[in-house]
Amino acid sequence: MPAIRDAFEEQGYYVARGLFRPDEVAALAADFDRIVAQLTASGEDVDATWDGGQAEKIARPGDVILHTHNVQKYSRIWLNAFLNERFLDVAEAIIGPDVVLHHSKLFQKPSENGSPFPMHQDWPYFPTLHDSMIAGIIHVSEASDEMGCLRVYPGSHKLGRIKGSDGRRENAVLDRYPIEGATPVECAPGDVVFFHYFTLHGSMPNRAAKTRKTVLCQLYAGTDTVEPGNTHPDERMVLRGWNHGLSRKAAGEAA
Repeated sequence: MPAIRDAFEEQGYYVARGLFRPDEVAALAADFDRIVAQLTASGEDVDATWDGGQAEKIARPGDVILHTHNVQKYSRIWLNAFLNERFLDVAEAIIGPDVVLHHSKLFQKPSENGSPFPMHQDWPYFPTLHDSMIAGIIHVSEASDEMGCLRVYPGSHKLGRIKGSDGRRENAVLDRYPIEGATPVECAPGDVVFFHYFTLHGSMPNRAAKTRKTVLCQLYAGTDTVEPGNTHPDERMVLRGWNHGLSRKAAGEAA
């Protein structure tokens, strides 16, 4: 699929429209809601709203976003989604034949008060030695701009690593790329947005009457590895191909 790779290399993101069939989306949505119900009943703090000045510029008091890591640990149906051949075909077109799951995370942006995410890059949170990390956002609901869909700056991945670009602090470079000027990537259920972890991205609040439901899957090439010392959860689960850098010690580590 050279066209996918070419588009991704030029834009820093790629939208796979209708990648999951309606029957698959229905099953994923049902387990998504079941996970949310379990989290809500747990009494844990599951609000992932960011703090900091950047978030405060676009949020308002009372905004929330429900979140958990690693939905594949809750649901076999969600593990099946990450093993879906169509999903992995696109991932392979972008990062090559060896595809490793770093982690996944569920985000539910409730209607009317769903929290935003300020413009940022992902690499500060889990840098890899060869910068192969990408994300794939699986949509199980509609995601319009009013609902706080993903916004990106096409081609911004070519900026490389921007120091202090985690979105939680003031940053002169990010100030040149305000979220209001970013391109909305509106999606339908079953669409998947893949983007590089250098791509500047964020999302506005959900002020619509509908809830936005997505699961984000972080993937890296099996020829790459997370930088030593990083403590972010790293599942190291091979979804396709081989993990060339794995050792006995690393295979047994929790992170």
